[in-house]
Amino acid sequence: MYKIGIDVGGTNTDAIILDEHRHLIHSVKSPTSLDIKTGIETALRTVLKEANIDKTKITHAMLGTTQCTNAIVERKKLARVGVIRLGYPATASVLPFTAWPKDMVEELSGNYALVHGGYEYDGQLLGALDDNEIKSLLEEWQEKVESIAVVGVFSSIKNDQELKVRDLIQEVYGEEFPVSCSSLIGSVGLIERENATILNAALCKVIETTTQGFIHALEEEGIANAEVYLCQNDGTLMSIEYAKQFPILTIACGPTNSIRGASYLAQIKNTMVLDVGGTTSDIGVLQDGFPRESSVAVEVGDIRTNFRMPDIISVGLGGGSIVRVNNGKITIGPDSVGYKISQEALVFGGSTLTTTDIAVRLGLADVGDKNLVEHIDEAFAKDVLIEISSLIEQAIDKMKTSSEDVQLVIVGGGSIIVPDTIRGVSNMIKAENGTVANAIGASIAQISGQYEQIYIYSKESREDSLKDAQEKAVKQAVLAGAVAETIELVEVEETPLAYHPENATRLRVKVVGKME
Repeated sequence: MYKIGIDVGGTNTDAIILDEHRHLIHSVKSPTSLDIKTGIETALRTVLKEANIDKTKITHAMLGTTQCTNAIVERKKLARVGVIRLGYPATASVLPFTAWPKDMVEELSGNYALVHGGYEYDGQLLGALDDNEIKSLLEEWQEKVESIAVVGVFSSIKNDQELKVRDLIQEVYGEEFPVSCSSLIGSVGLIERENATILNAALCKVIETTTQGFIHALEEEGIANAEVYLCQNDGTLMSIEYAKQFPILTIACGPTNSIRGASYLAQIKNTMVLDVGGTTSDIGVLQDGFPRESSVAVEVGDIRTNFRMPDIISVGLGGGSIVRVNNGKITIGPDSVGYKISQEALVFGGSTLTTTDIAVRLGLADVGDKNLVEHIDEAFAKDVLIEISSLIEQAIDKMKTSSEDVQLVIVGGGSIIVPDTIRGVSNMIKAENGTVANAIGASIAQISGQYEQIYIYSKESREDSLKDAQEKAVKQAVLAGAVAETIELVEVEETPLAYHPENATRLRVKVVGKME
């Protein structure tokens, strides 16, 4: 039995094959193509050909992809979204799409409506839902929207109105019409939750193309019966159907794949991880084997959101970063030769000085032709290395929660540029097979379910609230493809809400389980 893991990075698309004991059978790196799809197909074809395994024994295939992130950043291939906010007239002072980039609003067509509905902060009714109002709106929007985001005021406390509107939409437009409910996506905070829900709704076409493209690529290679999963940004997996409901959860899955892969390769559950790619370096923290989540609102494509995101710092430093001297000052990146490194870097016969050239000149790496970089002054190369160290040290300091030195696991194809010692690091581990840690992380991941809601402990006991949240998290995990009998609780987070007079608490529960 074999598993295939593929992870699409900014520079390379990595593909690996693991056996049933999670031993690495073979791995390849292929340049990421502009259309993403070609790079995935090439990496898959190459790893299968070189591994020469029995394709009928491939049981699972996992994909970590940047396509949803790219679609938002590039404003391309997004669906026309209609936004229904349940909260008129109370929320009319701040309209949907407020503070959004103009080009993004134009790409989504900017359709929105404020209708009656919503709840107060204590769960009391703010406004009754008017079915006829919703149906009239849907008649008006016929052919104007391709996806709808439903956002209710304080739906994080009570979401029955959002779910009722979802039913009405699918009654009118059909069961297959994509609807995103904010209570299932974001956290407390109307505008940020609304923004995340709109983005999720906008990605419905991108995720459909991505999933069908991956399945087609597998079938082209004779892999027809494998279970197919996409990577989530918490270091776990989700089924194709679940991914179609929540495509936004694929955003930032690349760094979390690397963090999970680093944990597995180094056999460490609590540490800091540095993933060095061709263009950027990502730094994250492992807590009990999973990436630490961000506790603050995160901007995606210049849009402020509050859905679940990993706590990651990205630095414009990678193996292909361009090295320059401006007015006597050394600068590194943030631009990179990227996937063209094998043509443009000096060690490969190119004409652009990169960090990889510096690493080869100083004997840190053995790639390309070292004779092509012998002309680089050694003192200058050492000064560049000091600058590389400085960039890494600053990023590590931002991720620390204390002044103590940290343990650092280093992975990624660009890890050859990392110096042997870094200030603030007590122990540095360069994991074996770390160059494909991202694809390994994709293939060894479990399936998760998460549920978050505000509970009022004075009305419902803490024990009953925890039980309810866990049951709903388990339901999410099963929907994502987990086997119910294997699901276990891994995280409970409780945040008391100081402004609420009745002991209200934001409760977040996470569970994980094994795939079929």
